Amino acid sequence: QVQLVESGGGLVQAGGSLRLSCAASGRTFSTYAMGWFRQAPGKEREFVAGINRSDNTAYADSVKGRFTISRDNAKNTVYLQMNSLKPEDTAVYYCAANSAGYIRTNEQRYDDWGQGTQVTVSS
Repeated sequence: QVQLVESGGGLVQAGGSLRLSCAASGRTFSTYAMGWFRQAPGKEREFVAGINRSDNTAYADSVKGRFTISRDNAKNTVYLQMNSLKPEDTAVYYCAANSAGYIRTNEQRYDDWGQGTQVTVSS
């Protein structure tokens, strides 16, 4: 089990950028696959991006070319760089850990979750 703490959310104008961070506890962080999900008001939580222990990545079609996921195993941290933000990116963003080490788009496959960080994009 890992504890996850997100940071970096905030209010930004459309077209702007934010970088989210997710700090993880535990010695086995480097073996986990990590994912970012988001939940907008009135909508279900959805997959945004994932990265496995080999630094392979996957993205939702809605964020491809705008968002980049990365990890720094020395710092036990995963990042989500978000560029060209749109109002429809407004949501609470969560990071999640998959101990099996595989990127999954299904939230049920993730073992541990952070508390979330709010991202608001104004038009």
